[in-house]
Amino acid sequence: MQFAAKLTEVPLWGKKLVTVNGEEVVLINDKATIFACENYCPHQGSPMLGGIVKNGVISCPRHGWHYDLASGASTDHPGYTLKTYRVEVVGDDIMIDTAAESD
Repeated sequence: MQFAAKLTEVPLWGKKLVTVNGEEVVLINDKATIFACENYCPHQGSPMLGGIVKNGVISCPRHGWHYDLASGASTDHPGYTLKTYRVEVVGDDIMIDTAAESD
């Protein structure tokens, strides 16, 4: 697990772009649950930092494709998966595992 940010840096309903182990990762606070996903949509590479988050799903700002933040699976287009990361909050530290995707 790698340190990504302080919990206070990702306010409720907020997002933060961080770089961990050379990878751009979007941290998302949706209903007080922290998610982490790659910054680029697997469809055409649009930055997911600009995506809208609702009920554990992020939509790509370019074409509106939806991805489940827990699994990364596209809810609209099977076969496309957004890379997600396992998150652990330790005190005020957000830790992510860039070596393995979330289950």
